[in-house]
Amino acid sequence: MQKITELCEKMGVQSEECIPFGFYKAKIDLKIMDRLKQKEDGKLVLVTAINPTPAGEGKTTISIGLTQGLKEIGNHPVLALREPSLGPVFGLKGGATGGGKSSVVPIDDINLHFTGDMHAITAANNLLSALIDNHMHHGNELKIKTVTWKRAMDMNDRSLRSIETPIRKDGFLITAASEVMAILALATDLNDLKRRINEILIGYNEDDEPLFVKDLGGADAMTLLLKEAINPNLVQTIDGVPTFIHAGPFANIAHGCNSVVATKMALKLGDYAVTEAGFGADLGMQKFLDLKVPHIDKAPDAVVVVATIRALKSHGKAKDFNEKDMEALEKGLPLLEKHLKNVKAYGMNYVIALNHFYNDTDDEINFVMNWAKENNHEIALCKGFTEGGLGMVDLANKIVEITKKPSHLKHVYEDSDLPRVKIEKIAKNIYGANDVEFSDKALKQLETYEALGWNLPVCMAKTPLSISGDSKKVGLVKDFTLEIKEIRPSMGAGFLVALTKGIMVMPGLNKTPRALEMKLDDEGNLID
Repeated sequence: MQKITELCEKMGVQSEECIPFGFYKAKIDLKIMDRLKQKEDGKLVLVTAINPTPAGEGKTTISIGLTQGLKEIGNHPVLALREPSLGPVFGLKGGATGGGKSSVVPIDDINLHFTGDMHAITAANNLLSALIDNHMHHGNELKIKTVTWKRAMDMNDRSLRSIETPIRKDGFLITAASEVMAILALATDLNDLKRRINEILIGYNEDDEPLFVKDLGGADAMTLLLKEAINPNLVQTIDGVPTFIHAGPFANIAHGCNSVVATKMALKLGDYAVTEAGFGADLGMQKFLDLKVPHIDKAPDAVVVVATIRALKSHGKAKDFNEKDMEALEKGLPLLEKHLKNVKAYGMNYVIALNHFYNDTDDEINFVMNWAKENNHEIALCKGFTEGGLGMVDLANKIVEITKKPSHLKHVYEDSDLPRVKIEKIAKNIYGANDVEFSDKALKQLETYEALGWNLPVCMAKTPLSISGDSKKVGLVKDFTLEIKEIRPSMGAGFLVALTKGIMVMPGLNKTPRALEMKLDDEGNLID
């Protein structure tokens, strides 16, 4: 690893703008954006994927590898990723730093406490909970009747989904699903951060009127806890590509993108800014284009859609995705085709990244490559895991060519559409649902929000495992109805969250969580 101060110097960050956290991590002061505001933005590349499966897709690995490939052919890319949540790190997923020769370092630091952003977000969230309860304890001057604000914790703990305190019934959600996380990811500066915090809905009074942080107070104190966290974190790939890792909203519940400020910084400091959006294109890409792009004032110049032979076979209902199965592979391709259709519907230029696994057969690889060419889809075989940048040169060259063509972003819904219409357009046009069924609770909530004039963008909370709302249905699901159980306002973030049936905002650990399998050597290093 290069010393972080040396990396900053090479990429054009001045010494007073670099705030080191030890030798290999730093925060970059937002003041750099004032200095660079006249500098032309680089090209923006968004990495997305098909719906995830136990077989793995490797979206982060491809994102890292692409920047390595761009560097290999003489460019100066900057990568922008999300911060890992401790819940998945100790649960099923593990870390979020790529893999093999396409990794970001220092791995353990990034996956664990990093620079303390997650803890700051958790503390700010729970400070608000404490202030609400304290206000109710000392006379309840605001006449709070219903509290909608939840506590947060950066760990998968299903036992905390519902709790009861001496003051009221309450519950926890995971920090990555909290509104404070969403706000930090969307805020453009400290003043915008405080403005958004003031707009957080905390509940309703005895007259069913909405109450906000600005009514209660405490926005400055919450902002104080977040004043360092808003500065993006800088690390590097194993071969020295500058990498921002900042903010980590979940894509199945929140909007699934790294911070606006980190992406903007990457655009100013690199000729190519590569970023990813969580889970499949039905969630992460849709939210990036509809919820994040308006805040960065730039649409992607290209979209990379990641797939693997194994995952396609899994979506084709293979009995064993590790074994050759041409029939299952062919049956998995319609799902990829649907995601590509959605990318084209948004007006985006794209390329398929076929992420290579060691047990992929030549027959399987050739089948997918030929299918893509026959259907006029750009495709590149990617071997970043085993070869690093050298294995990503084909994708990098295709990105250079594709980004020369103009893209014309078309949103899936109009700003003027009512929230219910926005939900229906996403469900029918992106997921392929026949219809949308709203619970009585959701319908009443929509009626209330419309009466209050809260005609906001919509953030869908849906299973990532299926393009439908049923996690057990893989592949291209047809003839289904999407069920909406609840609509939660996220006023500081600036959107309404539509929760589909079965979605949880506080995940649980799997039967054998990764935490039970972790082993350390005598020096405290994690043994793979």
